[in-house]
Amino acid sequence: MNSMSVPTQANAAVIEQMYQAWLDQPDSVDPTWRAFFQGFSLGNNNGTLSSALAGPTDASANVNIIDSLKQAHVHYLINAYRSIGHLQAHLDPLSATPTPLAKLSLDQFNLSDADLDTSFDTGTYLNGGQMKLREIVASLQQTYCGHVGVEYAHIQDTDCRRWLQDRIESTRLQPKFTQPQKVRILRRVHKAELFERFLHTKYVGQKRFSLEGGETIIAALDAIIDHSPDVGVEEIVMGMAHRGRLNVLCSVMRKSFDQLFEQFSENYLPDTVAGDGDVKYHLGYESILTTTSGAKVEVRLAANPSHLEIVNPVVEGKARARQRIRGDTETRTKVLPLLIHGDAAVAGQGVVAETLNFSQLPGYRTGGTLHFVINNQIGFTTDPHDSRSTRYCTDIAKMIEAPIFHVNGDDPEAVCMVSQLALEFREQFHRDVFIDMYCFRRRGHNETDEPAFTQPILYKKIAEHPLVSAIYTGQLVGAGTITAVEGEAITAEYSAAFEENLAKAKEREAAKIVKRAKTRPADAFKGSTAVFQPGYNHTAVPTGVDRATIDRVVQGLTTVPTTFKVNPKVQRFLDGRVAAHKDGGSIDWGFGEALAFGSLLAEGTPVRLSGQDCERGTFTHRHAVLNDAETAEKYTPLKNIPGATARFCVYNSLLSEVAVLGFDYGYSLDYPEMLCIWEAQFGDFANGAQVMIDQFISSGESKWQRTSGIVLLLPHGYEGQGPEHSSARLERFLQACAEDNMQVANITTPANFFHALRRQVKRDFRKPLVVMSPKSLLRHPAAVSKLEDFTTGAFQEIIDDPAAPKKTERLILCSGKVYYDLVDYRAKNKITDTAIVRVEQLYPLHRDALSKLSDAYGHSARLIWAQEESQNMGAWSYIAPQLEEIFGRKPTYAGRGASASPAVGNLALHRLELTAFLNEAFTL
Repeated sequence: MNSMSVPTQANAAVIEQMYQAWLDQPDSVDPTWRAFFQGFSLGNNNGTLSSALAGPTDASANVNIIDSLKQAHVHYLINAYRSIGHLQAHLDPLSATPTPLAKLSLDQFNLSDADLDTSFDTGTYLNGGQMKLREIVASLQQTYCGHVGVEYAHIQDTDCRRWLQDRIESTRLQPKFTQPQKVRILRRVHKAELFERFLHTKYVGQKRFSLEGGETIIAALDAIIDHSPDVGVEEIVMGMAHRGRLNVLCSVMRKSFDQLFEQFSENYLPDTVAGDGDVKYHLGYESILTTTSGAKVEVRLAANPSHLEIVNPVVEGKARARQRIRGDTETRTKVLPLLIHGDAAVAGQGVVAETLNFSQLPGYRTGGTLHFVINNQIGFTTDPHDSRSTRYCTDIAKMIEAPIFHVNGDDPEAVCMVSQLALEFREQFHRDVFIDMYCFRRRGHNETDEPAFTQPILYKKIAEHPLVSAIYTGQLVGAGTITAVEGEAITAEYSAAFEENLAKAKEREAAKIVKRAKTRPADAFKGSTAVFQPGYNHTAVPTGVDRATIDRVVQGLTTVPTTFKVNPKVQRFLDGRVAAHKDGGSIDWGFGEALAFGSLLAEGTPVRLSGQDCERGTFTHRHAVLNDAETAEKYTPLKNIPGATARFCVYNSLLSEVAVLGFDYGYSLDYPEMLCIWEAQFGDFANGAQVMIDQFISSGESKWQRTSGIVLLLPHGYEGQGPEHSSARLERFLQACAEDNMQVANITTPANFFHALRRQVKRDFRKPLVVMSPKSLLRHPAAVSKLEDFTTGAFQEIIDDPAAPKKTERLILCSGKVYYDLVDYRAKNKITDTAIVRVEQLYPLHRDALSKLSDAYGHSARLIWAQEESQNMGAWSYIAPQLEEIFGRKPTYAGRGASASPAVGNLALHRLELTAFLNEAFTL
């Protein structure tokens, strides 16, 4: 060895000191020094640093040099626990601790019991250092194979994975709750159990879809709400199916028990002044809760029908609307969407995947959702092996790389711990996270069902299984946290409270019966503080826009930055709008729509348009977003209306109908000031959103008194494009119409469409609007409007014939595109005795306007209803009896014959049918 200089000798002393420390205790030195000393010893044939620097020493003879291959396999072992340790976790409360997993045995990693007392470098585990293999295995099993099993290895984002890894491994996933926190958890479990038991004994045989077996979720929800202010959450928007809802309403959201008990009475009549109402386990609720820190958290539980999981996208839309209201549109951390799922439903319902798929999309992002699965390990009467093809019901979460915490529901502390950890993850990374709580369903699908018919062995286990409260109380008493007497006192306290609330409910019910007997029907709601929107009316609302505003809107629509390279065809499109505006006419459908949007923005009303390819428009008619021909940079003219302060949002959605429509519907509920529009690529795509239309849009106001002004644009019209792209199924919407629940329109002019859109936000009530929007009319030379039609007037529900004959022998009523076919036929055949009237809004039908037309045209003219749809479709079945009432005579049908399919598949045949029924309209 070369002779050392003085500085080198001084450094050698430091090195020698560190080396001696490593010999005495390898873990005491920095990992870099450990690696250096091990490498040096190996390279120096187990010689010592001292022998190399100053002379021989006997200490090195006792140094254990780690086998590099075994060291690598220890790292493999650690990673295996991180990846599949959940397979050995004790998750199922009805089963014993799982047998050791072969894939985690030492021999799988070329290790043996002989290596257990050997120290190995732990790499990234517990921030590095050396531990004996025995300690490594024990800590890994405690962390990954206890009552919590974690799946996070599928996450590609290393920051997310490392954050989870650190939080999981540094705590070994062992709860660290204080004595008061443990008592609070116990009280929540007791409250949930006693509530269910009380209902079961007091209301025998009544459906309530009990939470029994999964009551730990009440403690978990309480822990989430209580922890929310600590991470910046001010509001929670919740969605869940019916199981456990009553318990959540009362035990979490503080709905009064006596009010709920009253609703269980067979004599209960709801104090509502409108609508048909809904069963108690579908209703929503809102409350402001005070946490232990004194902070307030607003919690909103969305109303929903029985269709499992369908509320998911509605909650996401509501949450995004609430985020806008709270000014939380950047990080979206103040409002938390929280969805409670059932195990069979989360795996089986397609809307779950659709909702997850838009969780990170710009137009639908809500800052991450906390998903909680009440895993009953059964779906109605179906076992998991018959209801999914995956190991876990939550495997669908891996499609968006969400972390998944599987946890044993019999361990309330573990459930609460992972719930708060999941909340922290969501706030840190603004991504979805899942909690899969393994529990069971103590009773059948409902309280009248007998589950032992189909799962006899499972329900023998359940019958013998102790209550969670008993298990947890025993643990707390054993640990000296509480005494047995204190545990019994909690039970007595809640039992007494339930009895007291039941007495109140009975007293109130008796008083109401007496009051109803003495009250006249007209005075039933006298003094009520309920606030309902005004009833529907046909009063015209002025929706014209002054010329100066129109000019300003057109300027914004047709002006692009000088540096922006517009596609030549798009430039011709913009130039056409400039010319139409200058000439004061020939404004087409797309231009009319843009004027509606732009004028609302100029007046301070925000607009949201969402749907498949709606930025450009399926039929290249909109071009709401322009793309630079050279750089692909985007430019949105409607965001650049001079002087406009309101925001315009337009999003090409994922290829989904039900979830996206649900999202936009939810948005419209909580942000009614915005014109919210969903557009289908073709009208028949609404078939894929039928659940949302039937169970929310058409009936939500009646069931839950929740109003929405959402607009559905459904391209509709028979142009020979075959069965799937002709009909938006107008008949289905009309069949669902009653009690002024929504508006269904088949509009024929750009100006009338302009006024219909503006009317949505100008009236003092909100109703959904379904528009059978056009395809061929987008460029039909006759389907245009003059500028003056936009600056004055209002929406016309009925449009009289602008070229009515002096004497009318035949009166044809129609709706939509067929009007132009009829007018063209009349002109070509020089027919002079026929008037053609358009019904622009089919529901609610303006009967008074039609009655006036009946008088104007006389009562002897032959009455025809013409439509392009098949006889068993379209408006015929709906409108025929109404026309008979209004006109005093039966209308004659002119249109295609009844058919199983919406339209023929051949263009030539389509044209033959069109010619035939147009002839019938003028000759029958």
